[in-house]
Amino acid sequence: MRALVQRVSRSAVFINGELTAEIGRGMLILLGVGRQDNPEKIRYVAGKCIQLRIFEDEQGKMNRSLAEIGGQVLVVSQFTLYGDTRKGRRPGYSGAAPPEMAEAYYNEFVDVLRSQRVSVRTGQFGANMQVEIHNDGPVTLMVES
Repeated sequence: MRALVQRVSRSAVFINGELTAEIGRGMLILLGVGRQDNPEKIRYVAGKCIQLRIFEDEQGKMNRSLAEIGGQVLVVSQFTLYGDTRKGRRPGYSGAAPPEMAEAYYNEFVDVLRSQRVSVRTGQFGANMQVEIHNDGPVTLMVES
């Protein structure tokens, strides 16, 4: 599982030009599910994301977690995080989970976040989305299982 985490001041998802979801201060998580993933990896990555100390404290140091700032999360499925660009010009996606598995694990990831009392919004799995990102910092990290 790969989660590309971006600290945001705001983020939103649009589908067919219509606002589907938006958050204020918090994290945008672009989530890729791999063929080798399992429920243990989902719990690990979800826990790691919400515990990351990437928000500034009173001294301006990245010392606070999402829970400490009362932040929100927007989770967007992103199978292209498993794109392999080592050969040729067209990325290969053989490491990405098949859609049925990926959707189930994506939903489970969201459920794990919600079970930790995190305010979560989501994109729509498999949809063509336009994602508006106001990356704060910028701060971008890859969390992997």
